[in-house]
Amino acid sequence: MRKKLISAPYVVWMAVFIIVPLAMVAYFAFTDGDGNFTLDYIANVAQYTNIFVRSIWLAAIATVICLIIAYPAAFILGTMEKKHQSTMIMLVMLPMWMNFLLRTYAWMTLLGNNGIINRALGLIGLGPYKLLNTQGAVVLGMVYNYLPYMILPLYSVIVKIDKMLLEAAQDLGANSRKVLFKVVFPLSLPGVMSGITMVFVPAISTFIISRMLGGGSNLLIGDLIEMQFLGNSYNPNLGAGISLVLMVIVLLIMTIMNQFDSDDEDRVLI
Repeated sequence: MRKKLISAPYVVWMAVFIIVPLAMVAYFAFTDGDGNFTLDYIANVAQYTNIFVRSIWLAAIATVICLIIAYPAAFILGTMEKKHQSTMIMLVMLPMWMNFLLRTYAWMTLLGNNGIINRALGLIGLGPYKLLNTQGAVVLGMVYNYLPYMILPLYSVIVKIDKMLLEAAQDLGANSRKVLFKVVFPLSLPGVMSGITMVFVPAISTFIISRMLGGGSNLLIGDLIEMQFLGNSYNPNLGAGISLVLMVIVLLIMTIMNQFDSDDEDRVLI
């Protein structure tokens, strides 16, 4: 009885903020304006296939770049002296204390035709280059904003790896490269999967970054959904249908990746 009382707030929270919104999305996705059942809005999602592909592609690129940058950083953080770790973690989290919109707006100032980067290039006779309103700018914004979400899960796993395992691998003849790829990386896979999830999911559904850094020519799924609910083409049923399809795609991708994670863990155990 006591355990049920303790878990009651969490159950209520899940019901109000997770189950109810998901039920509402499903209801609007499978009904028309009069509340009648229909599959038209789900079928109409197919016409936005190119936007789905672009969103998945850019989110995947940003996730891979975040992983490439974050893994060495997390490894250095996890293996440095304890007294320095708190300071370095604070520096990693420091950009997150600033408003998300302001962080993204700052990149508009940096990447504009008359921005700081093009002005600096102009001093050496280069440019100006079109850096803003490009897919590269969108990926850059994703990487900058979501990089801490990759570093922190990796750090939390790497810091718990027993250092004696690394010493044992070195004693058995493994060089630094083999220790990293044969011992550290397999043991840090839970952190890798958590980081990928925490970066990929918000990256694929973002709309602020694509709107501010990508311009109108780089429409992503998040922009499309936002247009259906808040834009001139108000159509919450279609917006709910797109949202539902997006959730299914994300769940499928995460399920496939978790399957690879399980296979890797089995090989480590063997």
